[in-house]
Amino acid sequence: MPEPHDQPPPGPRAADPAAPPSPSRAFLEKVAYIAAPGTVVLGLLYYFGTTYTQAYYATFGVPTADLQLSVEAYLVRSPSAIFFPLWLLLFCGLAVLLVLGCAGRLVGRPEQRARREAVTGWLLATGLLLVLAGFPVFFWEDRLPRLPEGWLRQFVPCLTVALGATLAFAAVQLRLSSPDGRDRADPGDRTADRLWLAAGALLLGVLTMSLFFGMARYVAAAGRVEAMQDAAGGYVSSPRAVVYSRVPVTHHAPGILFDDLGSAKGPYRYQYRGFRVLAKTPARLYLVSHVPGQKSRTLVVLPDDNTVRIEISP
Repeated sequence: MPEPHDQPPPGPRAADPAAPPSPSRAFLEKVAYIAAPGTVVLGLLYYFGTTYTQAYYATFGVPTADLQLSVEAYLVRSPSAIFFPLWLLLFCGLAVLLVLGCAGRLVGRPEQRARREAVTGWLLATGLLLVLAGFPVFFWEDRLPRLPEGWLRQFVPCLTVALGATLAFAAVQLRLSSPDGRDRADPGDRTADRLWLAAGALLLGVLTMSLFFGMARYVAAAGRVEAMQDAAGGYVSSPRAVVYSRVPVTHHAPGILFDDLGSAKGPYRYQYRGFRVLAKTPARLYLVSHVPGQKSRTLVVLPDDNTVRIEISP
């Protein structure tokens, strides 16, 4: 029998897979879990805020590249633009989950196998037909003269694809959750399940892209509508501006009051009242006229230099 001193020294112990992770590793995993969704949300908010801002100022002919807006400015504009469609999508998603839950309970029993297969086939066929019918419209929208201009042409294709992807995904869920007595150990059944899971993942991708496409269109339309409403209301939310110029300013904005103060008032003798400041850049001033009810979008661009002096008030 070997003596204790003849035994080899103990080597390093293998890590126990059941042991809890170290505090630093657990902290890093939590940070990664939180940071990734937050990054996606911030990216979406920035994209929708940029889309809304570009559509708003493009209605007046102002290039957003000249505005030099910060990231925070785009993020602030996005919540008001996506509030309504986001809540609508949440309620529609809740309704779809309730319907799928009720359908799964009604046809989920083993004795309902024939009905379940019929419902699954009907949902899958209808969903794929809707996806195939709506998807080409994304590329050939201008070749569909039967769809009228406006909201119908903008949102019918993406909503058709979203509805079809939802129905087809419901069929995949019914197929995978059906207790039909299949042998899960059979390689053929496992391969079929993997194919159905892959199809479900693709359908979720199609659903996400169609909803993203529709949301982007809604945000752009909301920016244009907001611009038209501001024009119709006389830009009441924009600050007032009184322009004093060294030289006469030629413009076609309606409702602007002009007054020549004379040389005794100094070099800025030409006064223009009735302007509103739509936007300001380091080199230019974008002004509109305060004329409620006429939907005036006439834009007056003045250089921000020593040729003009502007008094701004709320």
